[in-house]
Order: sequence, then structure tokens, then C-alpha cells
Amino acid sequence: MFEIEQRLEEKGVTMDEIVSAAMELYVPHGMGEADARGCIRDKITHYLKDPNISSLLLGAILLEDELYVKRKDSEIADDPVFLLSDEIIGMAIAECIGGTYARFEFTRYDQKKPGILKTLGPFLDDAVAGLIAGCTSRLYSECC
Repeated sequence: MFEIEQRLEEKGVTMDEIVSAAMELYVPHGMGEADARGCIRDKITHYLKDPNISSLLLGAILLEDELYVKRKDSEIADDPVFLLSDEIIGMAIAECIGGTYARFEFTRYDQKKPGILKTLGPFLDDAVAGLIAGCTSRLYSECC
């Protein structure tokens, strides 16, 4: 949907890197790492086709380009505390996929910034964290 996987790859965010970041904070709960990795990849692939998730990710990509990448000395270069729209996008993605529980999972990924998340700008790190959090939260809920 909206070529979102391709657009993410153009920003250096590959499926393998997203899954690896997810696995850094994976909490074992009766499913082995290899199976979990495959399930998380499947969930991410599925939700990248959802128009709501894809449009929020696209919004994050476009905002990051306009407000961060294209602006010399961007006001949001250091992800200032007054910037909330990036967090709102990340939480919205997480909750669309995994419900209220995913908001707490989002906080774990947002604070620790595993893998690719630590290299991304203020909008993409939260949007991808939301994608991961929604999918891992759903995985935890469905496997119990």
C-alpha cells in the first residue's frame, strides 16, 4: 500500500532491520526466537498493506523529509521535548495494530531505541517503533 515498504527502504529502513530491532526487545513467552522472528515479519508485512498504517507511516516519512532532512539547522534536529506529533504518530500506529497494550510496548521501543531506531530521525524512529510495538504486542496477545 502506497509503496510504503519501498519508501522505507529508500530511507534505509529494510524489513530485516525492522525485524532485528523488534527482536532486540523480544520477551520470550513460549515461542522460540526463530518462530517469533518469522511471526513478527509476517505481522509487519501484513500491516504494511493496511491503508491506515501505511498512511501514518507515509505521513512520518514526509514530515521527516520536510521538517528534518530538508531544513538546514532544523528546529527539531535533537527531537525536542515540545515535539509531540512524532510520538502521536508512533502511538497511533501501535494502537491501530495492537490496541491499548501496544501503547506500553511502544514506550519500551521508543525509550530504548534498539537497532535501526537509534539511527532514524524524530518522525521515522517513532513511526517504525509504533509498527514494531503494535506487531509484537499483537504477537504476545495471540500466543497466550
